[in-house]
Amino acid sequence: MTPNEISQQVIGAAIDVHRALRPGLVEKAYEEALCHEFHLRDLGFARQRAVPISYKGVKLAADLWLDVLVEETIVVDLKAKETVTPLDKAKLLTYLRLCDLRLGLIINFHVERLIDGVARVVNRFAEAAELLDPPDLRQ
Repeated sequence: MTPNEISQQVIGAAIDVHRALRPGLVEKAYEEALCHEFHLRDLGFARQRAVPISYKGVKLAADLWLDVLVEETIVVDLKAKETVTPLDKAKLLTYLRLCDLRLGLIINFHVERLIDGVARVVNRFAEAAELLDPPDLRQ
């Protein structure tokens, strides 16, 4: 599957979770439900994956943690809060850079319509032409 096809599957799974659970829960509840949905859809995923940080050839003691990595391709950063901030997007871009991945999704479950809580973040934007035109998610 292409990254856009995987992202479409991830967003579809998140919509199903949001319809069932609605806003108001903590991120971990949505993460568990979403990962169950990935399992039902036969999508490979890893929860809470460590991302090592190195500085000038030295591995730092502090790791970052990805919420979910889907099909070894897309980082999914889950939120359950009023507003996704530019800092949230910058954090996801940092994860993408450290993992040398191209596409990430922020999914904020604290919205009335989930599509309003989805943000795409692209690493190496100029090189990622195939990711710039996402599929129509309002179908």
